Amino acid sequence: MSIEVTVPDIGDFTDIPVIGILVSVGDTVAVEDPLLELESDKATMEVPSPAAGKVAEIRVSEGDRVSQGSLVLILEGEGAEPASASAPAPAAAAAPAAPAAASAPSAPVTDRGFGKAHASPSVRAFARQLDIDLSKLNGTGRKGRILREDVTAHLKSASAPASGAAPSGGGMGIPPIPAVDFSKFGPVEDVEMARIKKLSGPALHRSWLNIPHVTHNDEADITDLDGYRRELDGAAKAEGYRVTLLSFVIKASVSALKQHWEVNSSLHPDGTKLIRKGYYNIGFAADTPGGLVVPVIRDADRKGIIEISKELGDLSAKAREGKLKGDEISGATFTISSLGGIGGTSFTPIVNAPEVAILGLTRSKMAPVWDGEAFQPRNMQPLSLSYDHRAIDGALAARFCATLKHLLGDVRRLML
Repeated sequence: MSIEVTVPDIGDFTDIPVIGILVSVGDTVAVEDPLLELESDKATMEVPSPAAGKVAEIRVSEGDRVSQGSLVLILEGEGAEPASASAPAPAAAAAPAAPAAASAPSAPVTDRGFGKAHASPSVRAFARQLDIDLSKLNGTGRKGRILREDVTAHLKSASAPASGAAPSGGGMGIPPIPAVDFSKFGPVEDVEMARIKKLSGPALHRSWLNIPHVTHNDEADITDLDGYRRELDGAAKAEGYRVTLLSFVIKASVSALKQHWEVNSSLHPDGTKLIRKGYYNIGFAADTPGGLVVPVIRDADRKGIIEISKELGDLSAKAREGKLKGDEISGATFTISSLGGIGGTSFTPIVNAPEVAILGLTRSKMAPVWDGEAFQPRNMQPLSLSYDHRAIDGALAARFCATLKHLLGDVRRLML
């Protein structure tokens, strides 16, 4: 029987380019074998085969744009059921600060040269911001793909004075970092960056340039909470999952976000309004061999500590194996980046636009705390809240953190 293979559920992404066709007509494939590669600003995704069979027709070419439901391939199989419901697994996803879109609108430019350009969405957006015609560039990536470095090199070439003197500034008025021949000082080696870092780098840069970041630091007393957590974790180990502090921080964050809705909002594209959201999807940074990925706990306000803990474990395992689906890395309203297992005292996480805030956690420590009569040893958890100052002012950030530390200070309050 003939099976029409269509693009499965890829989350909120639409009109994304095909960057690779992994099979040819006549190839025999098994269920879940990768057929195509798609690339969005957040991830590179493989479209898996819904059934076993032989490739009869390929209906798309590299550079074509597709959305959920687009017909991409025809399989000839026997007794196989057509299925397009399983979402593609990202080969690499973005870091905790990788935004789905820039928070500030860029200057309008023409679309010349973009229709047939072999480049990722992030590179296209970068070129549009700089008003660069992609049809004039020769890509140095695989199969002639235009990379961000190609756009930067074109910009430097176009702005260099005829005299050959070094330009006084780089793109958008930012002075470029001069190239250095490090081999003059000792042995060097070029090491290819992980694909996740290549994808997330431009998004991080865009977020940092567009958002006026401020970071508020505070501490929460988690002495009693951590004792309760250890009890739950002891029982959880027997069932094959763990209960970590992050589960409680997610639960407390949702309660704090309900009290301070602006921290759960997004800036409207016109810059004059906030988009108030009636749902709470919490992203968390997961460390993988290829870099940081941000899975999302959806509808966290409807889940308890045990359910959140199990989902954290499942999503973290999928992230390490590169098997996250599109809806598992999109739609976050607030992100938490935890370095507690490594160390540190505070840091400045980059806001994951179009979100307006991100919470950073470092390792808790025992410290003497004055109780009014004497110093007592308490387990103190550092909190670092980075926020978009256009949507959140310092007083609101301080109130949000005060609410969060109040909730973490007594686990009973999370039940209210």
